[in-house]
Order: sequence, then C-alpha cells, then structure tokens
Amino acid sequence: MTVDLKTVRLYIRPGYTDLRKAAKGLTVLVQEQMKLDPFSGGVYLFCNKGRKLLKAVWWDRTGFWLAQKRLEEEKFPWPENSGEAEELSAEQLGMLLSGIDFWKAHKPLQYRRVG
Repeated sequence: MTVDLKTVRLYIRPGYTDLRKAAKGLTVLVQEQMKLDPFSGGVYLFCNKGRKLLKAVWWDRTGFWLAQKRLEEEKFPWPENSGEAEELSAEQLGMLLSGIDFWKAHKPLQYRRVG
C-alpha cells in the first residue's frame, strides 16, 4: 500500500457518517452524495458522529483500500455542516490527524472604515 499524500487529492465529507459501512458503502456515498468519482485515485475521509473514528477509502487501480483510525481519547476536529465535499491539502490532513482544528482558525476580517 502506497499513497503519496502530497500528490493525491484528499476529500473530506463534512458532518458525520455511519461508519458501520465498509468500502462499498462508502464509495457509494462518494459517488451519489459527494458527487465525486471514487475511481479517480483520490482519498475520501469520513468521520462518525462521536468524532472518535475516521475512515479513509481510495482506489489503487486494482481494488479499494479501506483504512481506519480510532482515537482512545480526545476527538477529531471535524466540520459540522453537511455541505459539499471539501478538498484538503496534505498539510491540513496532518493537522487534522494531530487534532488541530484549522476550520476554526482566525478568519481574515474585512473592514471598510476605521471608527
């Protein structure tokens, strides 16, 4: 198993997912709800409601890989809204797996006047 996270496209499904699903069920979500192609070689990330379990699925041209990480303590930072699929960078994935919530980072302020 080799995935170069610096070159592959990484997608996250906001909101929670029923992670009783295996590779087939998750790839159906990728295709039907995320409107993406599960055969494109991208890595698709899903998180459960309790935010302690994360699953990743990707196609390597011979079959689907399914990886899982379960946290014993703490929770994964995860966007709550169930909007469109978001693309992540390898750096953002590293922050997510380290527990850094970059979604709540300071947003740039846009002012028109002072005072």
